[in-house]
Amino acid sequence: MDIINENSCADILKILADETRLAVVRLLMTGPKHVGEMNEVLKIEQTLLSHHLRTLRESGIVEAERDGKAMLYKLSPLVESRRRGTTLELGCCRLVFD
Repeated sequence: MDIINENSCADILKILADETRLAVVRLLMTGPKHVGEMNEVLKIEQTLLSHHLRTLRESGIVEAERDGKAMLYKLSPLVESRRRGTTLELGCCRLVFD
């Protein structure tokens, strides 16, 4: 799914308005991560993290690929292509992480 073309600005902002999802995106801007790696930083229940990861995958912001028995999560190529350092250009707005 193309987040910029298939979701309205309001939809994108609703998805990223959640603190945990925003934190996941910020973590993935530094490179692909397994759930365990993300959980070391976020310190939330794995089921809750999985829920947020599913929402991010369904929106097209994040992708997952099998890495042995685990799943490796990364920003989707479209989102990654719109990243400039710590900034994400989402079409309707720009997110800047300090």
